[in-house]
Amino acid sequence: MPSPPAGYLLLDVRLADGRSADLRLADGRIADISPAGGPDRPDDARLRVVAAAGRLALPAFVDIHAHLDKAYTRDDLGDHDGTLPAAIQAMGERKKRFTPEDVAERAGRLILSGVAEGVTHVRTHVDVDSITGLRGLEGVRRAAEAHRQVCRVSIVAFPQLGIRSEPGALDRMQAAVEAGAGVVGGMPHWEAGREDQLAHVAALFDLAERHDLDVDMHVDESDDASVRTLEMVAEATIARGWQGRVTAGHVCSLAAADDEYAARVIDRCAEAGLTIVSNPATNLVIQGRGDRGLVRRGLTRIAEFRAAGVNVCLGQDNVCDGFYPFGRGSMLEVAFLGAHAAHLTGGDDLGYLLETVTSAPARAWRDAGYGLRAGCAADLNLFQAPSWVEALRLQRPPELVFFEGRLVASTAVSTSIGRVETGVTGRLA
Repeated sequence: MPSPPAGYLLLDVRLADGRSADLRLADGRIADISPAGGPDRPDDARLRVVAAAGRLALPAFVDIHAHLDKAYTRDDLGDHDGTLPAAIQAMGERKKRFTPEDVAERAGRLILSGVAEGVTHVRTHVDVDSITGLRGLEGVRRAAEAHRQVCRVSIVAFPQLGIRSEPGALDRMQAAVEAGAGVVGGMPHWEAGREDQLAHVAALFDLAERHDLDVDMHVDESDDASVRTLEMVAEATIARGWQGRVTAGHVCSLAAADDEYAARVIDRCAEAGLTIVSNPATNLVIQGRGDRGLVRRGLTRIAEFRAAGVNVCLGQDNVCDGFYPFGRGSMLEVAFLGAHAAHLTGGDDLGYLLETVTSAPARAWRDAGYGLRAGCAADLNLFQAPSWVEALRLQRPPELVFFEGRLVASTAVSTSIGRVETGVTGRLA
């Protein structure tokens, strides 16, 4: 069996800004980026040469909001009305049958599906509650370990059923952290009232402080404009000095809130250094179910957060479960949906859209070694497309996916068109 190459030399790639370059990958890093065809091209027989011929090179995609433990359960669920409470109830019945082996198989399947789509970093929320205990966490941990050579997985302990409303919830969250969860999750708007919501936020920030962990909460995933726990999370972040370490996902109710409140809380989010994650696929399906006439899109105020300088990401959220019937872990598809739902279709908008699935979630991850720059980890994708906009339009998976300098996935796409019996055949490579 031939030994693996010492590295790779990617000749004549197209960068997102339109420049042509040669990339040298060595020791798991991007060792060098130089103008394509330049005189300083390395001559090293140990490097495997890839003639990119103008293919687009992008940093690997980052899915900052996933639910690996719930993936591929949809066929096991009864039908429901599509709302968030109904989806949680339907999943609750399936979670009774979770085993570490069951979760590990399904989570692993989605990890590999994502890798084929160019996603090599996944932050996943894992339910920690009275139904599953730590079984889901153990299953996802096993899947993450089994596939650590192709993908980096970060686990968020997620008390979906509440803290105040679930006896023993804080003890389970403590146990989850001790069992390997590296981020503290939450869902304060699920509590009964403001007092319990504030207590939920405070208890989970206490846990994060004790273990020096980042926080990533589901926040205000509701159509009800009176649901306003985002401000609680922003205030707690500032009070605890946790700026730059807190993520709030969904934030749907803010779209229905009055402009005065929205402006105030967005400013506080900017001050707190919060990351906001919008999940267009799931929330386009879940939210607005009670609307008639003009049906809400389910997304938060992306344009206002962007204008305020808040770090905004897009996430896949769910795949083939009680919340969302589709998905395959493709951030290219998520970006495509986000472009439509958030009206991100202008020139600057499309560049910003790329950031929401690459550099913005990497900032939330606090991964300083991420990016398509010399010295960064060699985590990148090559697309058979001349630009980001064309990759987005064509929706083809990357031809080559690199993780830590290793080639971990390859995909070839070809189409034949014509009537074979006439001999008139066109072929698109």
